[in-house]
Amino acid sequence: MIRSFTPRVTATLFVMVLISSFAACKSAGDTRAADEATLRNLDAEWSKAAGAKDLEKTVSYYTDDALILPPNIPTIQGKQGARTMWQGMFSVPGFGGGWKATRVEVSGDLGWVTGTYELSETDASGRPMVDKGKYLEVWRKQADGSWKCVADMFNTDLSSVGAGDRP
Repeated sequence: MIRSFTPRVTATLFVMVLISSFAACKSAGDTRAADEATLRNLDAEWSKAAGAKDLEKTVSYYTDDALILPPNIPTIQGKQGARTMWQGMFSVPGFGGGWKATRVEVSGDLGWVTGTYELSETDASGRPMVDKGKYLEVWRKQADGSWKCVADMFNTDLSSVGAGDRP
């Protein structure tokens, strides 16, 4: 015997199935907000590691094939190049500071973080110098679900004219 439902019951069932399907798809597939929060936290941890001059932790945020585009020197390739760059920065007298994300976006397995930095050092005469600028990081989700930086670029907001005379 075939049982037929009233139009009202059919419509109610349809709406319930539609809502259930939408909720299942939304919760299973859209991780963008969680991924953005993860990148914001990773970026803050990375800044703390650099401020503490923790070389291994600082370098651990990069992929093995990372591309680093620092100001005023050639492009650096790979984690070993990153290690050399950070080791040099950490050895500068008075090195300190860090950075803070101002915008984080994720699309699929790629994300980017941009923000501002402030780094300090002491020149040869013992005079403190401060560099302020901006940065852009590109992150890629790894096979294990973790995120690593695949490209890192930063540059100063200070004028190159009279750079030696910075306060």
